[in-house]
Order: sequence, then C-alpha cells, then structure tokens
Amino acid sequence: MPHHALPRLFPDSIPPLHPLPEYLVEGERAAAYAAMKQALQVPWMGVVTMAYANYPSFFRVLWQGLEPIVGSAAFVEHCSAMRAQAEQSARRLQPASLVPALRDLGYAPRELESIRELLEVFSHGNQPYLLIASITRLLLEGGELDGVGDATPFQGRHGPRAVGALVLMEAHHADAPTRALYADIQRTLGLPFVNTDYRALARWPSYFSTAWQHLAPHVRSDAYRQICEDLHAEVLERVTHAIPNPAGLSGQALREAAAEDAPLDELVAVARLFQWLLPGLVTNIAFLRAQLF
Repeated sequence: MPHHALPRLFPDSIPPLHPLPEYLVEGERAAAYAAMKQALQVPWMGVVTMAYANYPSFFRVLWQGLEPIVGSAAFVEHCSAMRAQAEQSARRLQPASLVPALRDLGYAPRELESIRELLEVFSHGNQPYLLIASITRLLLEGGELDGVGDATPFQGRHGPRAVGALVLMEAHHADAPTRALYADIQRTLGLPFVNTDYRALARWPSYFSTAWQHLAPHVRSDAYRQICEDLHAEVLERVTHAIPNPAGLSGQALREAAAEDAPLDELVAVARLFQWLLPGLVTNIAFLRAQLF
C-alpha cells in the first residue's frame, strides 16, 4: 500500500477510549509496559499504547511484533530524523522566545531548565509513539511493512537524562483557570482528552498558559496543517519501506487478533485517531521547545 493511500484522517466519530494506566495493569501487560518504556527510553506510557492495551489479544500480537522493531538501531535513527524534521518545520511558524517574559514573572534559571528537560523528554519520546501509531494503522487498514532495513539492536543510551516519574496536573487537581485551559486545548485540537505532555507542563501554570496562548493561533493556520501533513507522509514512507520487521509482524495477524477483542471498525477508529493527532502533538512540542531558546 503506497503511503498516499493512507491519508491523514480524523475518524468519522470519536471511538470509545479506555486507556489502561500503568497502576491498573498486571501480569503480561505490565511486563509489556515495562519493556516498552525501556526500549523507547521514556518515563511514561503514551495514551496511544495504553489505549491499545485495552484490547489484550490485539496488544499482545502488536507488542510481540513491535519489540524487535523499536529496539533496533534503524528505528532509533528514524525517530531522530523525524524529530529533526519536526523541529525544523516548527521554526517556520516563528515561535517567539518566552524567556524574557518568564524571567520577569520570577522564573529562575533552574526552573527554566527543568521545563526544558521535560520538553526534551517529550521531544524524544513522541517520535516512537508516532511511528508505532502509524505502523498500527497501516497494518489494520490492509498495508504491510515491506522494509528490509537492518534490524541490529541499538546498544546504549539514546534517550534524554532520566527525570523520574512525571508529575501530572490532572483536571481534578487543577484550579479553574487551568481547567479552562484544558477545555480550550481540547476544543482547539478537537480531542476528547488532554495529552500527558500538556498535563505535565501544566505543573508550571503561568508558563504553560502563556506558552499555549502563543501556540494556539497557529493550530488553525494552513502552514501548521501543512507541517502535520508533511510529517504524516514522511512517517508513512519510512514505516512502509524502511523500518525493519524481524518478527514478521503482519496486517492479517494483527487484524485477526483485533477481532478477538472488538469489532475491527472500532480498532481502526482508535488507530486513526492517534495516528491523526500525533503529528500535531510532535509539532506542538517542537514549537514549545523553541519558545525557551
């Protein structure tokens, strides 16, 4: 299936989403969560993979096929290339530096550095989740991984410095202005939830509200939409033709596993939602990161 046959497509209706948080999983799925975080070198499970985990047979087959893929040096290289593309593209939106304004608010250098460190975590970690979401949708919709790239495992550290467990500002923790900000994020992005990235950054409310106010108008622009389309196309090109597939993960096997858990249309809608939103999330984090330099 050529990548242009899989357009960036918001689902016709928002599918039911039941992400399984880490504290609720046990046994096989808990082991998969730990292995995934270790392979991706991230401190959190993305909402996308927690949503997949709600479908146990589907998630089992998906992770069995993905584990040697995401652990390969080739996969790490593709993630790095996608991050470079996103950050270069986000600069075209001309994000203004927030550093002077934040200093005027009283932010000390160490606080600004803590925000930069957290943005680095998401800048690194969202790339593999975007590739995973694209692989998943491609296979569910009749495509296959035909890449024959080198599957040599990656050795060493490719992730940022460990920051420990993420501190998330959940809506029920937040004051009225932050809850209103979350509602605006959902309206602007057209999503039924607030991504982990934003809930983590909201631990600094005055910073995050300012950062979002500068970003939000761009989300509605043609330039922004084109950046997301370009990322979508480039990821699919890499997924389809360049990502190694040493375990032979196939669309047929994944669709058969999905059908054991739920109607296939439901899984396809979940896959479309995340594969649609992640180019925007990657772009947004690149924009926010550029604001602090």
